[in-house]
Amino acid sequence: MSEKPVTIYFGEALGNYGFGDGHPFGPDRIQAFWQETIKQGLDKRVSVAAPQLCGEALLLPFHSQAYVNRVKVQSESGHGYLDAGDTPAFEGVYEAACAVVGSVLDGMQRILSGSHPKVFVPIAGLHHARRDSAAGFCVFNDAGVLIENLRLKHAIRRIAYVDIDAHHGDGVFYAFESDPDLIFADIHEDGRYLYPGTGAVEETGKGEAKGTKLNVPLPPLANDNHFHRVWPSVESFVRQGKPELIILQAGADSIQGDPITHMAFTPAVHEYAASRLSKLADEFCNGRFIALGGGGYNRTNLALGWNGVVKAMLN
Repeated sequence: MSEKPVTIYFGEALGNYGFGDGHPFGPDRIQAFWQETIKQGLDKRVSVAAPQLCGEALLLPFHSQAYVNRVKVQSESGHGYLDAGDTPAFEGVYEAACAVVGSVLDGMQRILSGSHPKVFVPIAGLHHARRDSAAGFCVFNDAGVLIENLRLKHAIRRIAYVDIDAHHGDGVFYAFESDPDLIFADIHEDGRYLYPGTGAVEETGKGEAKGTKLNVPLPPLANDNHFHRVWPSVESFVRQGKPELIILQAGADSIQGDPITHMAFTPAVHEYAASRLSKLADEFCNGRFIALGGGGYNRTNLALGWNGVVKAMLN
C-alpha cells in the first residue's frame, strides 16, 4: 500500500467540466475546493493524481451509442442543450465529460490494485445523466459507468451507492432499479420541493431488486439533527448488503446556503458520512471506497464539505 492511502484527482481537464455565463455549475468549482485543501494542509497528506480521459468504449456499458454520438456532435458545434434546458453544450464538452468519467475509472484501478484504497474525485458524481440523455447539469453518469465497468471487467457485483446530495440520484436509481446487487441509499430533499421530483420512500426497487433501494426524502430546511436521525438506517442498510466496494456521492448542495436547494446541513454531515462509510469499507471491502463530489453551488460549502470527506478518508 502507498504511504498516502488517499488519492485526490485534480487538474485543468477536470475543471473544464463546467458551464459558463453564470451557470451554477461553473468551471471555478474545482479551484474553490483545492484552495481549501491547501489551506487545511491536506494536499501534503494525499496523493494527487492527474485527470484521465476515458475512451468511448468505456462509456458504452452504461450509455447508448446514439447518445454518445449526439454528445460528440454537439461538442464540436458547441450549440444547443443536451437536455431540456439545464445542460448547455459547449465546444469540448465531450472531452470534459470524458475526463470526469476517466478520472473515476482510473481511481477504480488504483483502488483495485490495493495501492490507494480510497479515492476522491471532486468534479464527478454526475448522478442525473440517464443511459440515453443528459439531465440536470450531468452529461455522462460517471457512477453508472463505474458500476457497469466494475461488473464487466472486475466481476465485482455487490456495490453500495450512497448519495447525500440534495437532489435525488435518479440517473443511478432508475438505471439500476431492477438490479438486486446495487445497494442504493439516498438522503435527499423531498422531490415535492426540488428537482428531479423523484425518490419517494415507496421507491424501493423493482422485481427481484425490491428492498435493495432506500430513499430517504427530507423536508426543506432539514438540518444535522434530521440527518443523524435517519443515518443509522442508511448505515444498517449498507451493512446488510455486504458490499464489495462503496461509492459515496458527496453533493454539497445539501449544506445550508446553497443557491438552488433548501436544505440546512453543516459540512460536518459530509465528514461524518464519509467517516462511517470509510469504516464500513474497511470492514467489508478491503478499504475500497470512492467518493465523488457531486453538486454544490455555494463555493465555500463545497470547499468545506468535500475537504471534510477527504479528512474522514485520511482518518
